[in-house]
Amino acid sequence: MKILVVGGGGREHAIAWRLSKDPVKHEIFCAPGNAGTAAIAKNIPLHAENIDGIVAWSVEEQPDLVVVGPEAPLVSGLVDALEAEGIKAFGPVAAGARMEGSKLFAKEVMKAAGVPTGRAEAFTDPEKAKAALPGFGLPVVIKADGLAAGKGVVVAETLEEAETAIDDMLVANKFGDAGAEVLVEEFLDGEECSILALVDGETAVLLPSSQDHKRIFDGDKGPNTGGMGAYSPAPVVTDSMLPYIRDRIILPVVQELAKRGIKYRGILYAGLMVTPEGGRIAKSGSRVNVVEFNARFGDPETEAVLPRLGGDFSKALMNAATGCLASGDVVVRPEMSATVIIASGGYPGAYLKSKPITGLDAAAAKGAVVFHCGTKVENGGVVTSGGRVLSVTGLGATLREAVDTAYAGVSEIAFEKAYYRKDIAHRAFGRN
Repeated sequence: MKILVVGGGGREHAIAWRLSKDPVKHEIFCAPGNAGTAAIAKNIPLHAENIDGIVAWSVEEQPDLVVVGPEAPLVSGLVDALEAEGIKAFGPVAAGARMEGSKLFAKEVMKAAGVPTGRAEAFTDPEKAKAALPGFGLPVVIKADGLAAGKGVVVAETLEEAETAIDDMLVANKFGDAGAEVLVEEFLDGEECSILALVDGETAVLLPSSQDHKRIFDGDKGPNTGGMGAYSPAPVVTDSMLPYIRDRIILPVVQELAKRGIKYRGILYAGLMVTPEGGRIAKSGSRVNVVEFNARFGDPETEAVLPRLGGDFSKALMNAATGCLASGDVVVRPEMSATVIIASGGYPGAYLKSKPITGLDAAAAKGAVVFHCGTKVENGGVVTSGGRVLSVTGLGATLREAVDTAYAGVSEIAFEKAYYRKDIAHRAFGRN
């Protein structure tokens, strides 16, 4: 197949890499790609949000499938534009991508579908939002309604923190249009995990569970980031939970969207909170609640999940895109995986760029798979170009083996002010 992967991060490198492992050899293109994808695909100098450019390239080149990685082009209607030209695309149309593009819309859909989630109220007036805080108790969650690159969520431990978050979004306009409306939301007690589901408009097939590490520092301290690592499977998700997640969370959303005339195809990513016995039960009465929905593969969860998949990945994506998905399209290998993000010092704040990277081949020699998140080729070498620079994944018969392989790879890589967490999968190990 001739396949275009849209995006230039670790998620897109992982997608292209997994497609390159299919039984049949594909012709793979990436727009814009990065230094890593350049080794397995042909990079096209088109930004992921250049809708017109990507559509024009696709009309001329006629790929069999376009796989859209990031959320922004999905929300902006890239799939709609491709389908209008007869180009098959993996990802939801803009109306479906609102499940990520608007937290308020997602809450409305969940409420209509009876999906368990935290209680929330939406506000555009900062004083009314602050007045509602006592009714939610502490901690309380403040969310920007729109896309904020994974940084528009504040878990406030005090009333002052909550009021500051509201002012940042509604008064200081910290997140621009994304924060023009905010949700004040019930805090959910428990442990977070991620479930990525392939969806073809009617059927859903769950991919292996995973757990992201959103905070910048060890012990889940510091500000939220786009994700500092992940591992799969997440032991907080038991086998007995999977039918519940599919039948009470994923499928009801797909069905509710269908009622609204939206045929959802692509990835539906459920960020879940699992409350342990003895924990504070949410108003929903369920111990498994939706924190948020995303409309695409997660990052860095993709780098942990896709290396665990066998079979023909392109067939699974194509069948989801064309409405003929079957459970057998997803083949899960028995190995466990762990992914460590190496970031530029200062991330998620200001960070340096164009710093030479060494040790990539040595990391691979240690058995790790290195996905490029924010890199480019400069003067014949690979240099940093983003806050999250590399995603280093290890596989193993046990989670400990997977983690050790990932960190063995990390130990070989160096660039100025490189930073990474040293406790990936700590929650899983803490269960032992």
